[in-house]
Amino acid sequence: MKVVASSRQLQGSSASRRLRRSAKVPGIIYGGNSEPSKIELDHNPLYHALRVEAFHSSILDMELDGKPERVLLRDVQWHPYKPVVQHIDFQRVADDQKIVLKVPLHFTNADASPAVKMSAAIISHVITEMSVSCLPGDLPGFIEVDLSNVQVGQNVHVRDIALPAGVSAVLRARENPVVITVTVPPGAAEETTPAAAAPAKKGK
Repeated sequence: MKVVASSRQLQGSSASRRLRRSAKVPGIIYGGNSEPSKIELDHNPLYHALRVEAFHSSILDMELDGKPERVLLRDVQWHPYKPVVQHIDFQRVADDQKIVLKVPLHFTNADASPAVKMSAAIISHVITEMSVSCLPGDLPGFIEVDLSNVQVGQNVHVRDIALPAGVSAVLRARENPVVITVTVPPGAAEETTPAAAAPAKKGK
């Protein structure tokens, strides 16, 4: 995705307020081998971009004063009660340096799982994104979690998920968060069990 920005000359809270009144958003780019750069962006295109999943989990092509930069979204500050972006932070990306980013999880084939087909189980998503580490070229737009073999009573953990080549989950030594849980609602087991055959009536 592409984002357009320009250098911000004036700094300070009063200058930022003037920017916001003119439908601009103050921001910063940091990282890499360059000094942090103060920037400004048009509010409305940025607001709509922030509603797109890929804007949060992919490498962005930024045009800064007409020059290209590759960046990651790192932080967004919103107005306390208005749908208005107050400030935004980006990090520069280098091809040879690993990055850490939260990537969305896309769940597939839940309806085909034995838990749902045979037991009318409910699959609950405990988390919908996970932090990964990889080189920029290996960054996936999302990670697929295949639920086609999930059984009743089974929990799927982060370490159970098959990750793309070059991508690793960011976890502490013994950490292994639950991703999905599978439960059968009360009464569902009886509903999915074939009714017993009615006893034959005795002849007179």
